Amino acid sequence: MRVIVCGAGRVGVGIARRLSRENNEVTVVDQSKALIRNVAERLDVRGVVGNGAYPETLEEAGAREADMIIAVTFSDEVNMVACQIAHTLFKVPTKIARIRAQGYLDPRYSDIFSRNHLPIDVVISPEREVSEAIIQRMSTPGAFEIKSFVDGRIWAVGVKLRDDCPIVNTPLRQVAELFPDLKITIVAIKRGDNIWRAHSGDQLEPGDQVYFVSDRQDVTRALEIMGEAARQARRVIIVGGGNVGLFVAKGLEKLGSMKIRLIERDRKRAEHIAEELERTIVLQGDGLDRSVLSEAGVADAETVVSVTDNDQANILTSVVAKREGARRSMALINDLDYGPIAESVGVDRHVDPRSITISTILQHIRRGRIKGVYSLSDGAAELIDAIALETSPLVNKPLREANLPEGVMIGAVFRDNEVQMPTGDTIINAGDRVVLLSTRDNVKDVEQMFRVSIEYF
Repeated sequence: MRVIVCGAGRVGVGIARRLSRENNEVTVVDQSKALIRNVAERLDVRGVVGNGAYPETLEEAGAREADMIIAVTFSDEVNMVACQIAHTLFKVPTKIARIRAQGYLDPRYSDIFSRNHLPIDVVISPEREVSEAIIQRMSTPGAFEIKSFVDGRIWAVGVKLRDDCPIVNTPLRQVAELFPDLKITIVAIKRGDNIWRAHSGDQLEPGDQVYFVSDRQDVTRALEIMGEAARQARRVIIVGGGNVGLFVAKGLEKLGSMKIRLIERDRKRAEHIAEELERTIVLQGDGLDRSVLSEAGVADAETVVSVTDNDQANILTSVVAKREGARRSMALINDLDYGPIAESVGVDRHVDPRSITISTILQHIRRGRIKGVYSLSDGAAELIDAIALETSPLVNKPLREANLPEGVMIGAVFRDNEVQMPTGDTIINAGDRVVLLSTRDNVKDVEQMFRVSIEYF
C-alpha cells in the first residue's frame, strides 16, 4: 500500500513508523527540513519538504499512485485542503484528516465533510478521543488501560499486578480453573520491556502488566480478583480547561452524582466553560497553587486529573495534589519519555494522546472487516475487533484446528447478543464479532483472516 503522511509531528512519525514496519511504501511530507531529515534517517520512508496542501508537493510525494493520504499536520485547514487536493486532482481513494477545532465538528455542519463538499473519509478529533479514554479509565480506576469493543459489550483491560495480588505465582491455566464462571481471557503479558501473547503455562509475577479481554459485566469482579477493587470516584478535580478538560467534565456530568471541580488559569476561558457546564464548579487559578487546590477540595478528592497542554505541569500538579490528600492522580502526557518518570514520582495513571490517535487511525487502515484497533506497548501488539466472514479460515471449525499464528490469541466472541469466552472447542460462525490480540509480526495474518476473498462474491 502506498501512503502519504502529511505532518512529521509525533502522530505523523508514529503512524509512518508503524506502516513502514509492515512493508508499506510511506512518504512523509512536512515544511520543516529538520523534521524530514530526522524521519528519513530514522525510518524506512521517503521524505518530501513542502506544504501538504500544495498540489506540486503532493505530486512530488506520489499522490497519483497513492492509496491513502493521512493528514495530521498542526493546521486543520492544511489537513482539509490536502485531502481535497488529493481527491480532486489525484483521485486518492482514502483520505484521513485530524481536525482539532471543534467548530468544524459541530453536528449542525456535519455535511461539510461529505463527498460533494470536503471529501474526507475519516475525520479524527484527538481531543474527543482522549477525553473518552480518560472518562473510561476514571470509571475503572484499578486499570491502567481500558478499551471497549463491540459497542461497549466487550472490554480489554490492562492491570499491573502488585506483590499482594492473589494470582501471582500462579499458572494461567489454574486461574481459569479457580474462576470457571468468570468471563475473562488473559491475552497478553508485559514484563519489563517485553510483551508476549499469553500461554496457559505462563506464571504471573509481581509487577507484570496483564491485559485481559472480558464481558463488560465481569470487569469489576476480575479487577477484585487481581487485587484492584478501587471504586469509581465521586469527587473529581480536573486541572486544565481546554477542549479535553471541558469534554471530560461534560462526560462526567452525564454519569450522575459526581462532585466535579475544574481549575483553569485563564479568566476568560474559565468564564466560558462555566457557561458550558451545568453541575461543575469552575475555579480560576493555577493548578499548582496549593491554596487553589485546597479551595477545590483536594483533601477529599478521590481523583485529580491534569489535562493542561504542558506535560511537566501535568506531572507536577498530580504529585502536588496527591501530597495534599488526593487518593489518585492521572496526567495527560504527550512525550513518551515522561511516562516512566511520572510513574516513578507517584502519578497513578497517565494518558498518551499520540497512542490513542494512532490506534484510531489504524482502525481505518487495517484491511479486512476490522471494526476496532487498539495499539499496545508502542505497537508491539494490537487488540483487534473484527467480523468473521464465511470465507474466513477461522469459520466452521474448532479453534484448536484453526492453526492460529503463534502471536494471535482469541479473547472473546460476540454472537446472538451474548459474549462468549473461547476454548479449544469453540466454533466461530460467519457474522461473529471476534476480539483478539495479535503481536506485531502477525497483524498481516489477522488482516488476511478477515478479508473478503473473491470467492465471497
